[in-house]
Amino acid sequence: MSARPLAFIKGAGDLATGVALRLWRAGFAVVMTEIEQPTPVRRTVSFAEAVYDGEAQVEGVTAVLAEDATEAARLAGQRVVAVVVDPEAASREGLKPQLVVDAIIAKRNVGTTMQDAPAVVALGPGFYAGRDCHAVVETMRGHTLGRVIWQGEAIPNTGIPGEIGGKGAERVLRAPGAGVFRATAQIGDVVSAGQIVGYVGDLPLVSTLDGVLRGLLRSGLEVTHGFKTGDVDPRAVPEHCLTASDKALAVGGGVLEAACALLGGVHFGEQA
Repeated sequence: MSARPLAFIKGAGDLATGVALRLWRAGFAVVMTEIEQPTPVRRTVSFAEAVYDGEAQVEGVTAVLAEDATEAARLAGQRVVAVVVDPEAASREGLKPQLVVDAIIAKRNVGTTMQDAPAVVALGPGFYAGRDCHAVVETMRGHTLGRVIWQGEAIPNTGIPGEIGGKGAERVLRAPGAGVFRATAQIGDVVSAGQIVGYVGDLPLVSTLDGVLRGLLRSGLEVTHGFKTGDVDPRAVPEHCLTASDKALAVGGGVLEAACALLGGVHFGEQA
């Protein structure tokens, strides 16, 4: 490892990737964990895709799949983001990171503690700052998005996606039944309300809005009824599909603020 402080991020979906980008650009070495079959919808901006393809790039930053914690440490020291399949985050003990970020977005704490690292930050509801972690970062869209909470909790989960372009729940595409998902459209496609963008088994998945398909599940994955399989952006700007969202970067900025405060200012051995 280099002299750079190590950030250990649990999860590698689009929000976690926004966090990774902010930390990496500020000079942290970054290791991310994922499950064996990640299910990000915004795949073009999720480092979780490295699990399938061996490598993923977002905004010019490269993530590479590591076989184990030893290789993850080596890769992180080479200024790439390391992704390791480690659902239990067991590699944290050997890596001994300065910062742990719970970015799983499970809406509950599935095992993070304040003893995991000198600085422990969690995203969104399900955590109590001062008990489960040192700080919580708000993930709800609105006035407090990205704000650092030092004592207490984030806004409770409403189950309703935040509005983008004036649209909330209706912009999310959900599986019409259980089965294997097969995409017939691509992220970045301009779509119309009612257009078929994929199938779950023999059941069509249709766009709920006019806009740009900014997220679509990877083909071949098994889903349950109601599973999030796509995301339509009514603002209809295809270029937005290739960059981290305003939400992901705001949350990442909150994590960076909390990390710097908790670590007493970050000092790096070389320029970022």
